[in-house]
Amino acid sequence: MNTPGALSSSSQDQQQWVLGSPVLSTVDRSVPDGVDPAELALYCTMLGDDALVLAHRLSEWGMRAGLEESAALGGIAHDLLGQARVLLGRAAEVRGAEDEEQLAYLREPAEFRNVRLVEVDCGPGPGGDFPTTVARLLLFSTWRLAVFEELATSRDAVLGTLAARSLQLLEQHRDHAAQWLIKLGDSGPGGPRLMSSGLHRVWPLAAELFVAHPVETRLADARCGVDPASVRVRAGQALDEVFSIARLDAPAPGAFGEFAPPGGRDGAHTESMEFLLADLQYLVRAGLASGRVPQKPVDERGPGSVGNEMQDE
Repeated sequence: MNTPGALSSSSQDQQQWVLGSPVLSTVDRSVPDGVDPAELALYCTMLGDDALVLAHRLSEWGMRAGLEESAALGGIAHDLLGQARVLLGRAAEVRGAEDEEQLAYLREPAEFRNVRLVEVDCGPGPGGDFPTTVARLLLFSTWRLAVFEELATSRDAVLGTLAARSLQLLEQHRDHAAQWLIKLGDSGPGGPRLMSSGLHRVWPLAAELFVAHPVETRLADARCGVDPASVRVRAGQALDEVFSIARLDAPAPGAFGEFAPPGGRDGAHTESMEFLLADLQYLVRAGLASGRVPQKPVDERGPGSVGNEMQDE
């Protein structure tokens, strides 16, 4: 009887279980011809860090948003952790070094490659509120959905499979945020003002989403990754539709502004990142977490996820 353990024990087998276990399909884990493994690993790290960091930010709401909404935000965080697990696992696999747990918990802030939008405090901390959280989720999920629609045809089978399986979930994330934006925009005199304030708070971070890192450009040329500039119009049109229904004083859709690197893809983060990772990584670094992550003293920070199993529907 084939089991996930039996399959993973053969390091020479190119057909292995992926996206959780058990699943109904296998994918080719080899690096596509002509692709630099180091660049593929970095690209997976970028997308994985985006998901990991935003999942942590959403989890900070805990039970504060009410029972129904807390469950919804927790479900979105759960979905993103599943993506992070696969992407960081792929990065570690291609590098032939760490595993996804080490990448999640044992890296310094400057080693993370997430966009800065996901790391800033949009609530429940003092840096934001629920409308700001909604604004970020709408902007991020609209952008990521557009990227993953292109990534579903990637020559890298792991990336392509993950992207294709994630599309329905990302549509749900986007629609959930859009419904809240419309609801808050029509909730009386205070709601539209707060929602507009939330949008204007996150909008300065939007331009970074659509500026390609050199690795993204090269992998897009190799048909393994996506140039985020190519989805700028599509994302703007989707946001325009939501804003027009909500009738808010919103930023002009598609007018994402300009961005000049370095940014999160280069390891240049906001001051929020250090505090976020201190919370995210504390238990592991303090040796208080169970599991297979190698324990290190708190002051010995070296290079490096919690994730869910992504099942076939």
